[in-house]
Amino acid sequence: MTDMSTLSAPARPEKAPSPLSMFEFWPGWIFYTPVVMYWIIMGLRYRDVSLPTAANPRIETGGLCGESKSSILNMAGETARRWIAPYTMVETGRNDTARALQAMEHAGLSFPVVLKPDIGCNGTGVKLVGDAAALTQALAAFPRRVSLMLQRLIPYSYEVGIFYIRHPDEAHGRITSMTYKEVPVLVGDGRSTVEELLHADPRTRLVPQIYVPRLRERLAQVPAAGETLPLVFTGNHCKGAIFHNCTADVTPELEARIDGIMHDIPDFHFGRIDVKAESAASLLRGEKFEIIEINGVGSEATHIWDSRTTLREAYAAQFMHYRETFRIGAKKRSAGWKPSGAMTMLRCWLRQRRLLSSYPMND
Repeated sequence: MTDMSTLSAPARPEKAPSPLSMFEFWPGWIFYTPVVMYWIIMGLRYRDVSLPTAANPRIETGGLCGESKSSILNMAGETARRWIAPYTMVETGRNDTARALQAMEHAGLSFPVVLKPDIGCNGTGVKLVGDAAALTQALAAFPRRVSLMLQRLIPYSYEVGIFYIRHPDEAHGRITSMTYKEVPVLVGDGRSTVEELLHADPRTRLVPQIYVPRLRERLAQVPAAGETLPLVFTGNHCKGAIFHNCTADVTPELEARIDGIMHDIPDFHFGRIDVKAESAASLLRGEKFEIIEINGVGSEATHIWDSRTTLREAYAAQFMHYRETFRIGAKKRSAGWKPSGAMTMLRCWLRQRRLLSSYPMND
């Protein structure tokens, strides 16, 4: 696995190392049932289950589901835009490659780029594209009339999820969660196949179903001694990335930088900012990082997927964050903003679900 020695550990009692937490890969319906029940209870208390969608009222459903990634980034003012990795958009149809190349040229983008659906979640359909031929192949994997984002590949290695909350009546927001995302890597020994290396690793052998489909064509290959094989490109836990809770590392400099950026996105109060930084040290100084995307009400405080997190701690974090969405939504409602409504939430969720089922496997 990748060496994490350059990152400081959170200030918490030491626990014996564990490859996986007890609940890390439970079926979603089991883990999220208490969260949904809590949401319903809060909805009854505030007399509107869709109230959190008013927490970020300029975003469709507040970013709960079905929202456009580009529409959020497009709201960024001059200050915030400087920190966002450049991107452009293309819709699949006819002459996809030619139109995509033209859009890239107009945006000043060159290969490699990251191709991803404008409406999506959990890294589904995300592709690393190195040249025009790979672009043609990636575009062809999507159905017609799907909006896709082409974004510059950020040249930094540390990917981090930063959760930000600011109440409408507060001058400054705060970071409530920070998670370093590690890409698991196999290291060849010159004798073992990729499949054997997967089953020898203390973590990947417990969840081979996550990695095997993506590596199916390489399972019988024997990597040379010292050769490294990254197992996933996207920094998503459900796709195989390893998450480390580093909330305790947050500095005043980083918090001030994130607060300044998010103030430049109108009426944004709750969500996660996914970034890549040159190093842990530069990030904590609030320097040399770029934003990949900004997620709204539907995003999680991803530190809960650190294998050291207990089930009680995970639910406490989930409940606290979603309670805040109701509190913020109530304040925005009092200011005249309207929640999306339950039927709009359902319609957007069904649209997102349909689109996700049509996307190709991520890299």
